[in-house]
Amino acid sequence: MTSSELTGFGPYLALTRLLCPLVPLALRWRLRKGKEMPGRWREKLGEASVPRPDGPLIWMHAVGLGEALALRALVAALEARRPALNILVTTGTRGSAEALAKNGIGGAIHQFLPMDCPKARAQFLDHWRPDFAVWSEQDIWPGLVHAAAERGIPQVWINARMNRAARDRRMRQARLYRAVYGCFQTISAQDDDTARQIAAFGVTAQVDGSLKPAAQPLADNAQERDALTAAIGERRVWLAASSHPQDEALALDALTHLAAPGLLVIAPRYPQRGDEIVADARARGLRVAQRSSGQRPDTQTQVYVADTLGEMGLWYRLAEAALIGGTNDDIEGHNPWEAAALDCAILHGLRVANFATDYAVLDAGGAARQVTDGAALAAALDDPLLSCQTGRASVLVQRGRDLVDALASQLLTRMDA
Repeated sequence: MTSSELTGFGPYLALTRLLCPLVPLALRWRLRKGKEMPGRWREKLGEASVPRPDGPLIWMHAVGLGEALALRALVAALEARRPALNILVTTGTRGSAEALAKNGIGGAIHQFLPMDCPKARAQFLDHWRPDFAVWSEQDIWPGLVHAAAERGIPQVWINARMNRAARDRRMRQARLYRAVYGCFQTISAQDDDTARQIAAFGVTAQVDGSLKPAAQPLADNAQERDALTAAIGERRVWLAASSHPQDEALALDALTHLAAPGLLVIAPRYPQRGDEIVADARARGLRVAQRSSGQRPDTQTQVYVADTLGEMGLWYRLAEAALIGGTNDDIEGHNPWEAAALDCAILHGLRVANFATDYAVLDAGGAARQVTDGAALAAALDDPLLSCQTGRASVLVQRGRDLVDALASQLLTRMDA
């Protein structure tokens, strides 16, 4: 990138220099609130907690839980092609770090992304010295992009996602984002609409599809699954996954319409809501057990509130179907592919803007079903053809894995160029 193009970063870089003295104070406040990991929060100041291994290193960034888990398949594909390659994965949230620790990310190293201020950026890049940088989805930090470009580190943007509203927000700082996106050798978009929005900044994106269908199965605790299966008995299990209040209300309503209700497992997106969900279910006269209290369901339990972190792989394996959370309110949907990877039939509400293309593909392929209320959810669960959805979803998952294999080869070719 030319020096004149890099000047588009100027106002942003000046602002980060002014604000960065406040960063340690903000991080200490978050630490007191439990939002940062006590032993690792200084990684966000650019202070690495582990040494850099010898040899070539790819740095990959994904901001949060869903984005980070989507990278696991790409990490595996890269390691399969080049076992000696070092991979660093950065994320921004405590939840993402805990999920990766539980589910694994191959042989990759995990660190928190440094805050986007001069000293943290410099310390991070000085320590890790990446040979290649991969940004995923939407979380792109202009200062780090600029710093990497100045050091001559090749950068790409994969799994890019941008809707009209996101484009309009960035257009308020059009000069900055034209400079940011101009630093990428390649931009790989999830869909045609994203490519159109990115084109407004004077750059071209190729459309390769989403990485999420290829996501590796979430971790399991086979011993705990066997114990729960024995406790539940022969009843069927179904799930409200990563749920919010509207999803839970719909699922609880469905219990009154089901021919054989079985056991409803509610795994809330925010486990701290567990007591609230228990109270709502008991107010309906239902028999409830709560996982965070150390309780297990028995053959009489109607609702099991799974208010813990990092166990979605367990619940998807136990359940025959899942109502995917966030699809019944302005959350606009969570990732359906985690269910698909574990042969759990996908049900969802009308509100899916965050994963519009994904749900459209699943619905069109007969691999997911839309439900609008408790009665419709019950009808879907009672449909004897429900199990056919999982085979159709598996076909789409395999297509996603083929895409990831091709992307891994492209990235290594660019790294070697």
